[in-house]
Amino acid sequence: MTLPFVLPRLLPAPSAAAYIGVSETKLRELGIRRRVLGGKRLFDRLDLDAYVDGLSFEGDEAGNSCDSLFGGSG
Repeated sequence: MTLPFVLPRLLPAPSAAAYIGVSETKLRELGIRRRVLGGKRLFDRLDLDAYVDGLSFEGDEAGNSCDSLFGGSG
């Protein structure tokens, strides 16, 4: 019997960073809150999705909201 692949909802920093495509250092700078499970601090995948959903798209009139994070000029 083959078990289905399940993406965990709570992710440690290395997995959370990979999930949204940034380094662990950048992930910690983004200010996304972590949940506490026992002694572990984990990122909720739904919070990561919400953060990414809030980013603007390249070419939007208002500029890209992550320009200040990554050093872009709009």
